Amino acid sequence: MQLQLPARQAGCSTRRRGHVTRSCGLNPKQRQLVKASPIQRVVVRVATATAEQVELKPGSFDFNLYMVDRAKMVNKALDEAVPQKYPDTLYESMRYSLLAGGKRVRPALCLAACELVGGDVTAALPAACAMEMVHTMSLIHDDLPSMDNDDFRRGRPTNHKVYGEDIAILSGDALLTFAFEHIARATKGVSADRVLRVIIELGRASGAEGLVAGQVVDIQSENKSVGLDVLKYIHIHKTAALLEASVVCGAIAGGADEATIEKLRKYSRNIGLAFQVIDDILDVTQTTEQLGKTAAKDLAVNKTTYPKLLGLEKSKEVADQLILEAIQQLDGFDAAKAAPLVALAKYIGYRQN
Repeated sequence: MQLQLPARQAGCSTRRRGHVTRSCGLNPKQRQLVKASPIQRVVVRVATATAEQVELKPGSFDFNLYMVDRAKMVNKALDEAVPQKYPDTLYESMRYSLLAGGKRVRPALCLAACELVGGDVTAALPAACAMEMVHTMSLIHDDLPSMDNDDFRRGRPTNHKVYGEDIAILSGDALLTFAFEHIARATKGVSADRVLRVIIELGRASGAEGLVAGQVVDIQSENKSVGLDVLKYIHIHKTAALLEASVVCGAIAGGADEATIEKLRKYSRNIGLAFQVIDDILDVTQTTEQLGKTAAKDLAVNKTTYPKLLGLEKSKEVADQLILEAIQQLDGFDAAKAAPLVALAKYIGYRQN
């Protein structure tokens, strides 16, 4: 029997201010399963919508505090890794997008995976920063007129609107290449073979077998009718690949064995696909102000999305199931150490921007 996520159920009288109690929406058999599983007990205590909606209770995981703490750590490391220097315009452009804020989900996943397997966060911090560098590159390039042609990102003008297309392209290139240098140069206390594995993992996720492949198929699918298999390929490569690399690289840096790495790979692939399904949903349900980027962009260019193929309600069910299957991969781990990854999965599944 599979435990169903309760957060989207209507008429649940025990939900308060974003907090879901253990009995909310569960039948007796499901409650028995929750009682038997430490990880599932964490699942129903954490935030189900946004970090700001976490209700603090004794013994519960404070997701908001965790994300604020991780964001401060990562932002400081990014600021130090990419200082302002000559040529001024290039570094201004790099820093403009890299330090523009954002949720820092990918670095948080990387650091949480490292800690889950017994590693120290400092071992994975360079990799976590590299994930954000590659992600920022993808946003800069994705916003270009030749790609998605967007004017806003994270609530302010996109990079090319401020610095021009030429500098935006080059600053994205610089962030991508520096990501690998940063892992190799800044990672301490991790064996050389594991550092190499991290570099290989990120390279695969960000290149022709990952992000770039997904982007190409996405572009070529505009104004075409494509099926679910092609759409899933786009989402797995364009979005899920880097989220997967974030988790897997954190686990590698933390010293995880192969069996653990594969469990975490399954976890991250599911949350990565769920992330993009939710993105598709938000594109048609939220405003530009809520998203911090232009809403309804997929409709404007006639892109195939999960809501377009399956409808909104079925798309939400798909996302729910993906998050559930991801969290199930964390059974068997220490509940306290797994709590950040459980909370991040729930956040990804129920975020509003």
